[in-house]
Amino acid sequence: MAIVRTIAEVEESEKDVEPLALPLADPLGADIETKTYNLFSTKDESIHAGTWETAVGLSRWNFSDGGEVIYVLSGRMTVQRDGEEPKEVGPGDLAVFPQGWTGTWNVTEALSKVYVMYS
Repeated sequence: MAIVRTIAEVEESEKDVEPLALPLADPLGADIETKTYNLFSTKDESIHAGTWETAVGLSRWNFSDGGEVIYVLSGRMTVQRDGEEPKEVGPGDLAVFPQGWTGTWNVTEALSKVYVMYS
């Protein structure tokens, strides 16, 4: 059986609201509010999928324990892997952050994405 949920129908009350925090991401400056709706997790918690929204801000990310695939619904950010050139990411873009990726995300417009995290 497929698990299907129309993103536009997810109520605000169904989203977990919390500040961006370690161990995955570290805000560099002021707190950054996020909203998460987790649609699916495997029993062993090796895969999670859902939606995530964030306010603007700069943060440092460390995907040492797993990776993430995202599809940006709205907003913009610049991502920069340590030692590499920055990349712009915006609506309609698919980005992969493989296990071991470390670098920064600079969200310049409030961002909404679909994510699949894996370990």
